Amino acid sequence: MKHGTQDLALFGGTPAFVEDRRVGRPNQGDRRRFLDRMNQALDNEWLSNMGPLMHEFEDRVAELAGVRHCVSLCNATVALQMLIGDEATGGAPGDEVIVPALTFPATAHAVGWRGLRPVVCDVDPVTGLIDPEQVETLITPRTRAIIGVHVWGQACDVGRLEKIAESNGLRLYFDAAPALGCTHNDTPIGGFGNAEVFSFHATKIVNSFEGGAIVTDDDALAERMRAVRNFGFGPDGRVGHIGTNAKLNEVAAAMGLTSLDALADTMIHNRANYELYRAELAGIPGVRPVEYASQHRNNHHYMMITVDEAAAGLHRDLLLGVLRAERILAQPYFPQGMHQLQPYAEDPGRSLPHAEELCGQLLALPTGPAVGADDIKTISDAIRVAVANGPEVTSLHRARTAADVDE
Repeated sequence: MKHGTQDLALFGGTPAFVEDRRVGRPNQGDRRRFLDRMNQALDNEWLSNMGPLMHEFEDRVAELAGVRHCVSLCNATVALQMLIGDEATGGAPGDEVIVPALTFPATAHAVGWRGLRPVVCDVDPVTGLIDPEQVETLITPRTRAIIGVHVWGQACDVGRLEKIAESNGLRLYFDAAPALGCTHNDTPIGGFGNAEVFSFHATKIVNSFEGGAIVTDDDALAERMRAVRNFGFGPDGRVGHIGTNAKLNEVAAAMGLTSLDALADTMIHNRANYELYRAELAGIPGVRPVEYASQHRNNHHYMMITVDEAAAGLHRDLLLGVLRAERILAQPYFPQGMHQLQPYAEDPGRSLPHAEELCGQLLALPTGPAVGADDIKTISDAIRVAVANGPEVTSLHRARTAADVDE
């Protein structure tokens, strides 16, 4: 336990951990089950090209998402690119797709990669979710689609977004990369809009090493996406679409199935971690865990806090430096809004105040099956000491930085 500034590793104290505690540490699941599945694939001599493990994985994801179709893919970015490039989106170069300011760059990159223009929209100041009122003001004759992002597994205001899309004749897609196992009210995320996209990257609650999926109840869309992922080949063996190679191989499917086996237990563990963090961080000035609406289920795969510099006495980035010195590898999610990234900073003077404020305050703390109660108490203790001595930590850091510059 740390008692004062002198105990913080940033100023010469002993780090809180011998080994790093990281955000996004992979959930491995039962290694024996994974190896059994790998042996099955090797015995079958079917390692890719829509094998039995891939189909089993798709069936289980579709059931979990409450939809008829899951089209598994090599990653979620390709999934978004395929949807934006689909004939139903109907976009020509220079046409527009509305995306939120608070998201991973892949959301906007998928649009730009297909030659369309991402139009960045501000977010709700509390949830960080795309603001439907702002969406309506950004629709032009060139708008072709809206992409909502279920940030940290929080459900977007899907009802309002669906009404906006329908009344304007637009496609509506959801980037549900972190939201497997989450719900909007009692309905699983996966069946909203025209289609949703899950990520199975190694950092997600269910991982296939690297992978993604399009989930939908649109039969025709699912058939096109299955063709596009396989070079455009349709069920009759003829090439009917411009395609790519986006298949999920059997190794990835084996890991995905093994990770799915552990999902229920992982969500229980994550929820317990979240509640313990809330209890441990309670009363620390300026540090607030992000609260999730109780009517929706969250998988609690992300432990997000905001740091208010005025109340905490130190900036989020300085707290981040304090934690990293303790070998607590927290992450700013996200450090910049989409409109601030070089490829999308079309108007340097444009401000999206809600996203910008959140980007300066948000911090993700380590959680997941590899993080236990003692870890959370140690992490929270480091935060408590840093904030209790916020002005002194800030002053010492500035003095050190100035001395480094002078040298």
